[in-house]
Amino acid sequence: MTAYSSTRPPHKDVALTSLSASELAHRIAEGRISSQEVIEAHIRRIEAVNPHLNAVVVSLFEQARAEARQADSLLTQGASVGPLHGVPITLKEQFMVSGTATTVGIHHQQSRLMEYDGPLVKRLRKAGAIPLGKTNVSQLLMYHESDNPVYGRTNNPWNLDRTPGGSSGGEAAIIAAGGSPLGLGGDFGGSIRVPAHFSGLYSLLPTARRLTHHDTAPHAYVGGQEGIIAQPAPIARSVEDLRLAMSVLAAPGLNEIDPLVPPVLWPDPAAVSLSGLRIGMYTDNGVFSVAPAVRRAVEEAAQALRARGAIVESWNPPNVAEAVRLYVGLVGADGFATYKRNLAGDPRDRRISFNMRVSSLPGIVRGPLVGLLKQSGQAHMASSLQSIRGALSVDQYWQLVQERNQYRERFLAALTASQFDALLCPPHALPALTHGSSGTLNPTNAGSYAILYNLLGLPAGVAPITRVHPGEESERNVGKDSVERVARTVEMGSAGLPVGVQVVARPWREDIVLALMAALEEHTGPCLPVSGDALLS
Repeated sequence: MTAYSSTRPPHKDVALTSLSASELAHRIAEGRISSQEVIEAHIRRIEAVNPHLNAVVVSLFEQARAEARQADSLLTQGASVGPLHGVPITLKEQFMVSGTATTVGIHHQQSRLMEYDGPLVKRLRKAGAIPLGKTNVSQLLMYHESDNPVYGRTNNPWNLDRTPGGSSGGEAAIIAAGGSPLGLGGDFGGSIRVPAHFSGLYSLLPTARRLTHHDTAPHAYVGGQEGIIAQPAPIARSVEDLRLAMSVLAAPGLNEIDPLVPPVLWPDPAAVSLSGLRIGMYTDNGVFSVAPAVRRAVEEAAQALRARGAIVESWNPPNVAEAVRLYVGLVGADGFATYKRNLAGDPRDRRISFNMRVSSLPGIVRGPLVGLLKQSGQAHMASSLQSIRGALSVDQYWQLVQERNQYRERFLAALTASQFDALLCPPHALPALTHGSSGTLNPTNAGSYAILYNLLGLPAGVAPITRVHPGEESERNVGKDSVERVARTVEMGSAGLPVGVQVVARPWREDIVLALMAALEEHTGPCLPVSGDALLS
């Protein structure tokens, strides 16, 4: 296993870059440390690890230094300050930050600089946060790795031969390595939860429409696509930091900026009692089997929650294969015409090119090809191909949306029938993928544990629980299926990698998600940055 190495930083830097955003804010406000020394420590950390990780792709160091001086001056003057005053953060490259490009991996967007901050970035700045830079993504935010033709590939600090996930993988990598305590990513198909799982972090996908997506540059998403609602989402090394970030991001008044955001008050996780809370648990969604360590993580989390008074029972989600079909159909309903237009002749990532080619196959070809794949033992590839329908007519799209609505009703009805307040399940079938394997292990198979909750629009968080133990990497019988073979390759050699669990609740009940994650955090202990000098085993 290859971990990054770096020159040993000063002891004080290690202490500062190991602290949570909440603790940094507390110490800065009390005058125990200055924002300037905090910012400098994190800049030095980024400069030490980023050559190995390629996580921060747009640096804002000089601007951050100036803002830190101003933050310290305000405190000296006794001014009233925000809850993140003087605290460094990082932002996913998809977000609009004044004076920076938002390329999402598209070459011709490199020269187009944003003229203003997005509304969520403004909220973070108003709360006192100081952006250190923007972090790497997958091209067009489309796959569970973070590499693209503009910025290249981001590596996982736990193992440089593996990806930190995507599309918010740059955020995950730099936070896991101690270069930033808190970041803002996004989630359209597991894009914040998968990186948190791969990188040993905490993350939260809010309820659909909880937050505005006006921070995302127009060319970075399909504007008229409302079958799946993307959400900005925080990622950090502590649950308290997620709560703090969401108290800023989801504060009242967001609906005045974006009328599509309902004026639903942000709930207080502290008011949630775990005693008697009913939780449904599953470790297999019927689409793709999980690695042994992933299954063990869910079982360990269930035991920890039972010890806190929660009632955890086994449960099977309704027909996840149907949910995958609906998700893929909705995402590709335009036949990827918008993505083709946004790329405008630029180099395309091979995974995007493959999806575009497959979506353009006529039904008369796709049907027999699916049959051939099934006959040759390629069940997962056949299922993926069957889900991609290509461009839909208006009538077909409306029918698909109605099917999504009906599936969501059945899913919530099943939760009600079992009287469950929340769910506990895997965030992904595998630990961190080897570079390049996301083209085979995609959201329709190994990633299906995450995309289900994008389809449903439910709040979902990820909490790190354990690491893969030596000797438990794989028990997969691959047969002829090439997808299963790649999965086994990923599992082998995964000892030492972090493994998380996913916590899901009903709409607008992020408080339950965060309360359960906080209980799991108490069980596992603090989440510290990956050491730059350690070879993990």
